[in-house]
Amino acid sequence: MIDLDIEALDDQARGVATRDGRRFFIEGALPGERVRAAIERAKPNYAVGGVRSVLRASPHRVEPRCPHFGVCGGCTLQHIDAATQVALKQRELEDVFERAAGLAPARILPALQGPDWAYRHRARLAVRFVPSRGGVLLGFHERKSSFVADIRVCHVLPAAVSDLLEPLHRLVAALSIPHRIPQIEVAVGGDGLIVLVLRHLLELTDGDRDRLRAFAARHGIVWWLQPGGPDTAAPLDAGAAHPGAEGATKWRELAYGLPRFGLNMRFRPTDFIQANMTANRALVSRALDLLEAGPGDRVMDLFCGLGNFTLPIATQAKEVLGVEGSAALLERARQAATDHGLEGRAHFACTDLFSVDAHWLREQGRFDLMLLDPPREGAPAVAEALAALSAAERPRRIVYVSCNPATLARDTAILAHRGGYRLKACGVVNMFPHTSHVESVSVLE
Repeated sequence: MIDLDIEALDDQARGVATRDGRRFFIEGALPGERVRAAIERAKPNYAVGGVRSVLRASPHRVEPRCPHFGVCGGCTLQHIDAATQVALKQRELEDVFERAAGLAPARILPALQGPDWAYRHRARLAVRFVPSRGGVLLGFHERKSSFVADIRVCHVLPAAVSDLLEPLHRLVAALSIPHRIPQIEVAVGGDGLIVLVLRHLLELTDGDRDRLRAFAARHGIVWWLQPGGPDTAAPLDAGAAHPGAEGATKWRELAYGLPRFGLNMRFRPTDFIQANMTANRALVSRALDLLEAGPGDRVMDLFCGLGNFTLPIATQAKEVLGVEGSAALLERARQAATDHGLEGRAHFACTDLFSVDAHWLREQGRFDLMLLDPPREGAPAVAEALAALSAAERPRRIVYVSCNPATLARDTAILAHRGGYRLKACGVVNMFPHTSHVESVSVLE
């Protein structure tokens, strides 16, 4: 055991302390605390451990709401009050810009937030059949482990989904192939429609399907089955009416709204969308306010997905080109543009954005503005391509939406130090409260 004074949090939400030139990373410790820690792994320059007792508590420490906190890897910050979580994420974003890019934003944007609980409308529940541990385990993975944390309640899921966890344990156990069910995906629409996607590695029996239908009728949900990759997912009974929708002839579809722009975005339950719909609405509004697209502007939206930003931009700009690597997502984005009467302004192209260059950018013509929303890998090829353009060829403003501060800082450094852009503003979006995930939006000119 060792007593340590905690100075900061790292990007994995571990408390950081320094003693005699050695750094200690302590799970469960908060800045300003003095803790007694057990060291689990020791190296010459650093050590990793966990809190055994808190000798002097931070005023920002709170009692975790979830009974599974500390075991389940879904949340890592429930022991910190919500306001401090956001402040720590903003500090991490600023620190990464300074440390990795040598940059400081000219302005810090107020943090964007949604609800602290019941916010997660998309989730993937892992399933394992382990007779030695009581049978079916269902939940998220344990922290830093491939084992499944068997959860019976989850406060970041909508209450109606959390209430399904116990019944789902019993349902999977009753199926003929519980050992061949690796996961259940959850998707909740803006109107409360719940779709569960059952991944099954062997064919279900007629009895299994009957059990799923009975579960759907009892709990008011919709089942999709996924025997292979995401594109194989389809409704259990595609031609049937939704439970409770008497006389319905068409299956209800998942959708989320962007009411400021008059949009209702349809999606499949296996599509990528932002899991926090309230925070996403705030993010889209801020991104477009920062972009400042006018009726004469041409805009490029890279990594556009289903058109989460593309279609709102199309309501304001002369033209927007959405570029994405997934042909399936682009097809749905095109359909959304048609559904909303925006097909004349919103155009789409399928391209691998991790291999583009300056020549590809020039081929698209000149764009006044650009929005980037890449995955965790960031957009290094796009940043390099922009830096290789002349000043007259570059968009006058870039809004960069990021889910990874490290790759954001790397790409911003390229754009600033070699592309001539200035980091005008940045701020966090608390897309995933109680986790160390840092979503952010930045603007460069």
